[in-house]
Amino acid sequence: MTALQPRHSPSLDASAPGGPASILVPRRASVSDYISLTKPRIIELLLVTTFPVMFLAQRGVPPVGLIVATLVGGTLSAASANVFNCYFDRDIDRLMHRTERRPLATGLIEPGRALVFAFVLGIASVLILGFAVNWLSAGLSLAAIGLYVIFYTLMLKRRTSQNIVWGGVAGCIPVLIGWSAVTNSLAWAPVVLFLVVFFWTPPHYWPLSMRFKDDYAAAGVPMLPVVEQDITVARQIVLYTWATVAVSLVLVPVGGMGWIYLVTAVLAGLVFAHEAHVLLRRAGAPENRTLASLRPMRLFHFSISYLTILFVAVAVDPLLHLPLPF
Repeated sequence: MTALQPRHSPSLDASAPGGPASILVPRRASVSDYISLTKPRIIELLLVTTFPVMFLAQRGVPPVGLIVATLVGGTLSAASANVFNCYFDRDIDRLMHRTERRPLATGLIEPGRALVFAFVLGIASVLILGFAVNWLSAGLSLAAIGLYVIFYTLMLKRRTSQNIVWGGVAGCIPVLIGWSAVTNSLAWAPVVLFLVVFFWTPPHYWPLSMRFKDDYAAAGVPMLPVVEQDITVARQIVLYTWATVAVSLVLVPVGGMGWIYLVTAVLAGLVFAHEAHVLLRRAGAPENRTLASLRPMRLFHFSISYLTILFVAVAVDPLLHLPLPF
């Protein structure tokens, strides 16, 4: 699918002398501006899927030093990928109201400096994970950066409405890193959790895309809600939500989970599916023709709660294991 054409921008070179950046951004970049490029809220979500898997792999509490090294290395890896994303997307970030104030979009931070920052973060991530954890985890970290930057940002995002489906693979890798950090190997249990995050990503991100589809359309990014009707998007969300719930239950036999995880996965999954069906009903109702009546952000916010609750259960279950009778 060919990407939509972005709306015209009078000047995309905000860093040029006398350009808009010199008028809009009179101050110098601060540490907080560089931190904002790393998208800390996204990093928090990635760590939510890394930390609990370490407990499952250990079947208990991993060494504190290993936890710290893994989380620091994972944080730097995600930060690097996000800064690269901001660097390559700075042109379309200027065209979207949601992102137009990012430091690279305004010209507050020079692109060259941001690029160096991204490389430093990535190299630091690989070195910390390699020397303090193991080289399998370091390799997975490098793969996650490459997939997010090259596969998603450069290859898929502006070309296909399935961008977030396949580009979301990068966001699944922290699960593998958490497991490999403890065992220096991979197994079927982390693969199942990898698939949970994979199927969870569309029903998490597409409601956000529905909320900001005008922004994506203006920037020429063919997110599914931009190129398809709301009812079509909602149907896809329901399918991916049920796939997420089904795969989460596969962990019970594969990972040897007990009652705590099973009950949590079933209850949280049912609520997640209910919210997806609520969005579908709203999208199919003739009276719900406005974004305010559709309320897609309700599902977006609950999807975060769902993933957090599920992975907390992943960590707690091996600590307070209540075995199933079958």
